[in-house]
Amino acid sequence: MCNGQTHKEPVVRPATQANRFYTGDARELSEEVDSLLALHRGETIFNNVAALIVPHAGYYFSGNVAAAAYMAVPKDKQYKRIFLLGPSHHEWLDGASVNTEADYYATPLGQVKVDHETALALTAADSVFRYEPRAHDREHCLEVQLPFLQRFFTIHSSLSTKDVPPIVPMIISTNDFQKLKRIAEALKPYLTEENLFIVSSDFSHYPNYEDACKVDARTGRAVESGDVEQLIAALEENARSGVPGLATSACGELAIATLLMMTDSTYEVKHLMYQNSGDADESDHSRVVGYHAFAIVRKALQEFSLSDEEKRTLKEIALTSIKDSLNHGDRLRLNHGDRLRDSTGKAVNHEPVPMIQPMILQQKCGAFVSLHKHGRLRGCIGHFGEDVPLHEIVAEMARAAAFEDPRFMPVTADELSDIDIEISVLTPMRRIQSLDEFELHRHGIYIRRGYRSGTYLPQVADEVNWTKEEFVSHCAQDKAGIGWDGWRDAETELYVYEAIVF
Repeated sequence: MCNGQTHKEPVVRPATQANRFYTGDARELSEEVDSLLALHRGETIFNNVAALIVPHAGYYFSGNVAAAAYMAVPKDKQYKRIFLLGPSHHEWLDGASVNTEADYYATPLGQVKVDHETALALTAADSVFRYEPRAHDREHCLEVQLPFLQRFFTIHSSLSTKDVPPIVPMIISTNDFQKLKRIAEALKPYLTEENLFIVSSDFSHYPNYEDACKVDARTGRAVESGDVEQLIAALEENARSGVPGLATSACGELAIATLLMMTDSTYEVKHLMYQNSGDADESDHSRVVGYHAFAIVRKALQEFSLSDEEKRTLKEIALTSIKDSLNHGDRLRLNHGDRLRDSTGKAVNHEPVPMIQPMILQQKCGAFVSLHKHGRLRGCIGHFGEDVPLHEIVAEMARAAAFEDPRFMPVTADELSDIDIEISVLTPMRRIQSLDEFELHRHGIYIRRGYRSGTYLPQVADEVNWTKEEFVSHCAQDKAGIGWDGWRDAETELYVYEAIVF
C-alpha cells in the first residue's frame, strides 16, 4: 500500500497447454512456428482480411494448415484488436464466455494483452455474454493461436510495432440458434477494417482417412459459400451419412456459424488449405481429425461503370415495362431479356425490348427508378440488395414507380410522353460506424433500426442545402421515422452506397 492506495497485480492466464499442444521451450517454439510460417512464404496474401478460420490441434498435426491462414494476412496491416472465438471442449455454457478477468494471456514466448474494455462492453451489451472461468481454465482452442500471432507480428510483420494487438478471448457454447444470432449481432459492429476475427476450429473428428476427406470436403464447400444455412445443411447431412467413427464435422461449428451470420454479400470466403492428421502420421489412417484454413475477405469495391449503350438499353427496358403494364394491366416480368410475360408466365405482345447481351446487365445489384413530369417527381421506387439481375430490377422498379408509389396516383397513358425516367444503379452497401465515413454528394445513406428503415439517394444532396448531419437527420426523421436524432441511437445501423445516375 502506498499513499492509501493498493496496487493490483495484473491477472495473467497461464499457458496451460504448453508441453501438450506445443513445446514449452521458448526457443524451440519460436523455431517451430517460424519454420511453419516459412512454408507459406510467397503464397497469396489478401489485402482485406476480416477473419480467419484456423485449426487448433497439436502443431505436429495441424500447424502447417494454421500457418497457411496466418500467412494470408497482410504484413503491413495494423489491427486495433483481435477477437478470438472458439468452442468449449470441457464445459457447456448455453451462451458465450468472454474473459473479463485476465489482463494478459501467457505463452512461453511472453504475454499477450487482453482488451479488457471491449470484453466488458460485450458482457454489458447482452446477457448472452458472461464470464465463466471454467470455460477458459483448461481450454486449448484459443491458447494455441497465440504463439502463431506472436511470431507473425514479431518476425513476419513489416510494421514498426511488433506487439500482438490486444485480444478479446471468447468461448461460444450454445446450440440455441437465437442466442447465436444475438452473439453475431453484438459482434457485427466490430467487424470493421480495424479488427481481425479468428475462429478456432478443427473439422471432422475420428473417421478414417478417406471418409474424413469426403466429409470435410462437404463441410468446406458449405463454409466457402458463406451461407450459414448451407453450413447447417452440410452438418446435418454429415450426421445422417452414417460415417463410422464420425463424432463431429467441426468442433467449432457454433463459432463458424456465428461468423457467417456476421458477414454478407460484401465478404468472400477463401479456402486456403486442407489436411488431416493422417497426412502427418501416415501410420494411422483409421482414426483422423480434419483441418481446414479459410480467410474471410472483404470484396474490393470494383469500379462499376455502364457504357452509354448500356444506359440507353436500361432506359428502354424501363419505358417498355411501363408501357406494357399500361397495355395489359397485369404484373409483367422480363424473361431473359427478350420477352415480357404476365404473372402466369405467358408471353404477351409488346414493343421490342433490346436483347440483353452485356454481362454487366446480368449482374445482381440494387437500383432505383425515378419518374419526373415537367421537372417534378412523379414516382420513385427502388430495391437494395444483390438478389436479382440489374435488367430485371430496372424493369420491375420502373413499373412499381409508375403504379405503386403511394404518394402519387398511377401514371396514365396520356401523360407517358411527358415522363422522364431517371435510373440510379447502386453499389453494394457498406456499414459505417460514424459520419466521418459518409461523404455528402458522393454517398447515399441507408438507415435501419429494427423494422424501420429509410434512405436518401446521393443526388438528393444536390437538391437541398443541408449539412451532412442535416442530411442524415432528415433521413432518420422523414424516411425511417425514428426521429431527428434517431440515427445517433446505438441500435441504429448506418450504411452508405454510391450510385450511377442517368
